[in-house]
Amino acid sequence: MKFLHQVTSTHAPRATILIRLSVGLIFLTQGILKFTDPNWGVNRFTKIGFPFPDFTAHFVGTFEIACGVLVTIGLLTRLANVPLLIINLTAIATTKIPELFRPQQGFWFVVSDARTDFAMLTGIVFLLIAGSGAWSVDALSSMSKNKSQTSGRES
Repeated sequence: MKFLHQVTSTHAPRATILIRLSVGLIFLTQGILKFTDPNWGVNRFTKIGFPFPDFTAHFVGTFEIACGVLVTIGLLTRLANVPLLIINLTAIATTKIPELFRPQQGFWFVVSDARTDFAMLTGIVFLLIAGSGAWSVDALSSMSKNKSQTSGRES
C-alpha cells in the first residue's frame, strides 16, 4: 500500500495537466498509428532493423496506447511513464543517434530532428518527478482516501 501511495501521490500544480495531455496524447496517437499505418508501424520497425518487426511494432504500440491513456487521465502517472521513458530512449538510440554518423546529416540535423523526442523526454521526466498534478485521477483518489481515513478517525 505504501508503494501505491508513493506512485500516486502528487503535489504538482493544476497546470501539470498540460504536460500530461502533451505526453499522453502524443503517445496515444503514435500507438494507434502503429496499428493503422504500416509506415509508422511494421515498415518503420523493419527499416530500423528490429527483430520480429510485426510483433515489436504492435507490442510497442500497445504500451503507447495503454500508457498514453493512463498519463492523459492522470492514473498511475509515474508508473505509466516508465515504459514511455524506455520507448523514448530506444527511439532516440535507434533513430536519432545513427543520424550523427550519416553523410549530409550530423549534429545540427539531429538537433532539429530530435526536438520532439527531447520535448517528450523532458515531459516524461517531469511527470516521473512531479506526479500527475492536482487535476488527475491520482489526486482524486488520494483525496478520497484521505477523507475516508479522516472520517474513520473521527468516529
